[in-house]
Amino acid sequence: MFVPTLSDGPVTLRPIRLRDARVLERELMENRTWLRKWEATNPYGPLSFDTRASIRSLQANARAGYGLPFLIEYDGEICGQINVSSISYGSVSSSSIGYWVSQRFAGKGITPTAVALASDYVFSQLRLHRIEICIRPENAPSLRVVEKLGFRYEGLRRRFIHINGDWRDHFCFGLVAEELSLGVLKRWRGGLVPAGQGSVPESDVEAARTSISLVRDR
Repeated sequence: MFVPTLSDGPVTLRPIRLRDARVLERELMENRTWLRKWEATNPYGPLSFDTRASIRSLQANARAGYGLPFLIEYDGEICGQINVSSISYGSVSSSSIGYWVSQRFAGKGITPTAVALASDYVFSQLRLHRIEICIRPENAPSLRVVEKLGFRYEGLRRRFIHINGDWRDHFCFGLVAEELSLGVLKRWRGGLVPAGQGSVPESDVEAARTSISLVRDR
């Protein structure tokens, strides 16, 4: 699958390349404390940190048509990654989005811009019907991203993904093509996101809080 270059102001999404491995690995290592608590882990094998192997895997997935792996740049400097994954066509026509941004770039509006750019490409060019983003209940910055962009809250998924050494609950958010008269980026920038669409009901917040306490007590 062709992986495009997308940009808005100082934010650029571009295809990840093997020659990015050294810079990307340095960025990841410098942000280990910042990122570790949100990183997916393998419950059935040892932890590994092989940036080149990860890039090759992402590229192979893209060639097979199942993903769009992007590096995020801010003013030409690598600052994170965003991956469109689990791409399905036909009767499902959906995908998932995951991302990270270095701590020193936080607060610059990079993540919502990157998610909006990737989402608009998925809807307008791939013609997919649905995008999903799943976020840990403790990840307040990511929860603000989906709220800003108007992703609709869809529910609590119990022990959904293995993160940082344990199975973790996630809040699930979705967006479908019919909800957008404008693109995701234009709707956000124009202040047209429906109020409260990304809000999590207090009952689910409390349920997630209880589950987090149980994990910590084990």
